[in-house]
Amino acid sequence: MSGAELVLRSTRVITPEGTRAASIAVTGEKITAVLPYDAPVPYGARLEDVGDHVVLPGLVDTHVHVNDPGRTEWEGFWTATRAAAAGGITTLVDMPLNSIPPTTTVENLRTKREVAADKAHIDVGFWGGALPDNVKDLRPLHEAGVFGFKAFLSPSGVDEFPHLDQEQLARSLAEIAAFDGLLIVHAEDPHHLAAAPQQGGPEYAHFLASRPRDAEDTAIATLLAQAKRFNARVHVLHLSSSDALPLIAEARADGVKVTVETCPHYLTLTAEEVPDGASEFKCCPPIREAANQDLLWQALADGTIDCVVTDHSPSTADLKTDDFATAWGGIAGLQLSLPAMWTAARGRGLGLEDIVRWMSVRTAALVGLEARKGAIAPGHDADFAVLAPDETFTVDPAALQHRNRVTAYAGKTLYGVVKSTWLRGTRVVADGAFTDPKGQLLDRA
Repeated sequence: MSGAELVLRSTRVITPEGTRAASIAVTGEKITAVLPYDAPVPYGARLEDVGDHVVLPGLVDTHVHVNDPGRTEWEGFWTATRAAAAGGITTLVDMPLNSIPPTTTVENLRTKREVAADKAHIDVGFWGGALPDNVKDLRPLHEAGVFGFKAFLSPSGVDEFPHLDQEQLARSLAEIAAFDGLLIVHAEDPHHLAAAPQQGGPEYAHFLASRPRDAEDTAIATLLAQAKRFNARVHVLHLSSSDALPLIAEARADGVKVTVETCPHYLTLTAEEVPDGASEFKCCPPIREAANQDLLWQALADGTIDCVVTDHSPSTADLKTDDFATAWGGIAGLQLSLPAMWTAARGRGLGLEDIVRWMSVRTAALVGLEARKGAIAPGHDADFAVLAPDETFTVDPAALQHRNRVTAYAGKTLYGVVKSTWLRGTRVVADGAFTDPKGQLLDRA
């Protein structure tokens, strides 16, 4: 530990080898050693002893809609990254929509980076977008450092980000596979959606019927077939239909290079509990029934689902009307994702090591940051979340940091209070007090 500037000590540190009492030595922005708890503190180093609080690697959230610039009234880099930091997230990857312009050209990426540069409280990377008319832009975006490309197989909800039909998907996937890029996909089939009953109104049951499981299942089957055809890397976004799990497992066993994510709201909320008119629960694909949720948890446990991300997709409060057909579809979850997941996981006999695997280790690996992020290990960035796992709090929307304080978790009592968050060796939030923005903009390695 010679030369360390900071020693962070806890009786419970989650490392790749398991949870143990340890002293974490930090020099500059990096972890230099993970040593026994009672290792002597070198001369000149600052000791931070957090007692029995658990030290986790900072979470890595690879699915966040910051919406900045263009729809900054919905969210922005300042508020989104504060919310993330308050929730123990130290790295996020921004989706190419719903900002204006979308991140679909190198010039638009440059605009996004300029806006984010002095507002990021945590480290931020960027996805590019795959549109029907931008195949020529995909390789330049890849070379400019985006972590991959997002595509929709059904309408996205915003006009400036149209979806791909099957032929357009094939063209984009062929180009992306040529440089071994990653395509991440909102997989719902537009024909199944069009054929579903569209009654509208405040009844959640009607909304759920309008986004049937077979829309997801069919789109995922299409994606898997194209991925096999082009030997391409693909990632299924926000899986909600448990019916698709056998398709995914079979494709993976057949050598298809597919990874899969789901979200806290699918794992912690159920269709049965959504009140009519409560569009703070609306997202696409939708929150489904409790029996479906049980199968998603089983798939997480057996590895069919790789990781858990927020799909933080806020809007202004006025767009969350009581008509599920017209209300904006998106759940704001950055600040609450860790406690929501921990509350549900502990109720199922799962541990914080599982949370770290799903929300830090595997998300970092998804975007190629596993050598820097997602683990408390020498050589990694000194990114930490300090958690009091047995403390509870009741969700008060007024205490949230995202811009429009609408939440599906209002009034819920959750386990897990984030006491502090550390970014590259600096404590950036503690007990609700934030430093100035210290985040860096990340490129694909």
